Amino acid sequence: MIRLSLFWLLCLFSLVTQASAIDSLRTFVQKAQTFKAVFSQTLLDKNLQIVQEASGVMMFERPGKFRWTYEKPYQQLIVGDGEKVWFYDQDLNQVTVRQLDLAIGSSPAALLAGSSTIERDFDLTEIEVDDEIEWLEAIPKAQESTFELIRMGFSQTGELREMVLRDNFGQFTLLVFTDLTANPVLAPDLFQFTPPEGADVISD
Repeated sequence: MIRLSLFWLLCLFSLVTQASAIDSLRTFVQKAQTFKAVFSQTLLDKNLQIVQEASGVMMFERPGKFRWTYEKPYQQLIVGDGEKVWFYDQDLNQVTVRQLDLAIGSSPAALLAGSSTIERDFDLTEIEVDDEIEWLEAIPKAQESTFELIRMGFSQTGELREMVLRDNFGQFTLLVFTDLTANPVLAPDLFQFTPPEGADVISD
């Protein structure tokens, strides 16, 4: 269930005030060396109409290792091994592989798993919508980024709760995180990927 109404989504892109979200981001990057959460993902077109909804589990280990498993409505896997990012579409039996540094600007998974990439690759501004969530805006410095801007929302206790991304086509992706666990023990093989036999592998 989407916590933010479309009204608040519109407000999110119009209100600018002072908050402490950047400090929360820095603390999150410094202290959460591993992380696991359940996520729901909603894609909205430029008219804020829902195009697609998905959900799954995400986890990462800094620096640069992550695993996002989409469970509904389709099965897809995104794995970052620290050097490359593997996108596996089970239905198509197709794998797309990219260098990690090229995926930072196009994947929220790669962005969250970085150690210093956010402040290095993005211009940060603090914003705020309500008393519960502190927001920051991250605008990519590289013009070739897939996203025009990213918003990250933290609770008053510094927990990452939501992300809103606007791509170059004017579409919005809303991510809501629940069941958060900071610094869990994660098996190393979670961040390794070998293309299944017979899969079509595309290097981007």
